[in-house]
Amino acid sequence: MNAERAVNMDPTGPPSVLRDLVLNSTDVKDYLYDLANLAVHRLSTPDREVFCGITLLRPRTAATVVSSSRHARNLDEIQYAFRDGPCLTAARTSSTVLVEDTRYDGRWPEYQEAARTQKVRSILAVPIPIDGEAQCGLNLYSLGPSAFDPDAVHTAEVFAREASRSLRLAVRIARLTDAGENLRAAMASRTTIDLAVGIIMARNGCSQEAAMIILKAASSARNIKLRDSAARVVASAGQGAGEA
Repeated sequence: MNAERAVNMDPTGPPSVLRDLVLNSTDVKDYLYDLANLAVHRLSTPDREVFCGITLLRPRTAATVVSSSRHARNLDEIQYAFRDGPCLTAARTSSTVLVEDTRYDGRWPEYQEAARTQKVRSILAVPIPIDGEAQCGLNLYSLGPSAFDPDAVHTAEVFAREASRSLRLAVRIARLTDAGENLRAAMASRTTIDLAVGIIMARNGCSQEAAMIILKAASSARNIKLRDSAARVVASAGQGAGEA
């Protein structure tokens, strides 16, 4: 986490700390970075150093993947290269996945072998419940075998439930931001088309309906989108050309 984005990482802090993460984040990815670092503080012990990765899967949006360290990032990248593994399984099935020792666990054999090359022996993947079609998984790694006993699993699951409410808020904000950006893009596109129609009307002395037919015909003839054809008309008007 960047120093300028430092927030209260007290591992015994109340759930309000998680809400503060949302308020101090500029977007959902920033929030997930802070959440991954908070998980490391909350779930590491003097006898067990934990590395953390978090995956957020949203419909029609590229997966958001963050990691608490370079070590965790390497492990996450291995998993996504194989398109399967403990964290993706936890996110997709909403079930906790525990790998006590990568030397002996037979699931995802290629992934387990790659994880062993990173000297990782234990993996704990916990789903973070969120609304709608989005899915999220908390991936915890440790270099020692059997690092996550029942108490550690319980602590991780409690942390995931605590994080759930603030993550829902972060995803909701991200959805609204995406919708706002899409609306602005649509409005800009509509404005460009309206300008182009006005230019064609002025050039040809025709009606708005006829100008739109001309613009659509030009778009079809060039096999480009209507807004791109409109942008050409607007650009040509600025250059004093007569392209329709």
